[in-house]
Amino acid sequence: MIQILQVVIPILPGGISLAAGVLLFGPLIGFLYNYIGICIGSLILFWLGRQYGKPLVLRLINGKTYYKYIHWLDNQKRFDRLFTVAIFLPIAPDDALCLMASLTKISLKKFTWIILLAKPVSVFLYSFILIYGSEQIFQFLR
Repeated sequence: MIQILQVVIPILPGGISLAAGVLLFGPLIGFLYNYIGICIGSLILFWLGRQYGKPLVLRLINGKTYYKYIHWLDNQKRFDRLFTVAIFLPIAPDDALCLMASLTKISLKKFTWIILLAKPVSVFLYSFILIYGSEQIFQFLR
């Protein structure tokens, strides 16, 4: 539930909840909970964007982010490719991009497949970097 809420209502940075999931439940179960929660949250966010449009998108993401990515929406084919690549990356602003996707003609089916197939990679990489990268930093500082 925390991951679903974190995607829809970003109260705390996603990295913190990802790390918490892995630390609380272990690498495998934590990954599964994170992945499922983020996918459900992304689908809800997309649906909300489709229902309420640009006014909601502008309320939920800052103008700087919106105007940084709005040019992606000019060409649907290009957007689909860029969106897919960005969702694979653990550093992309996924929640903002899901909202931006809701303003395009991308089908719910295609959006869902992109999220389901690309999210595991970014969730794994982000969790791995946060958990094991921080261990390396702590060992270096000792």
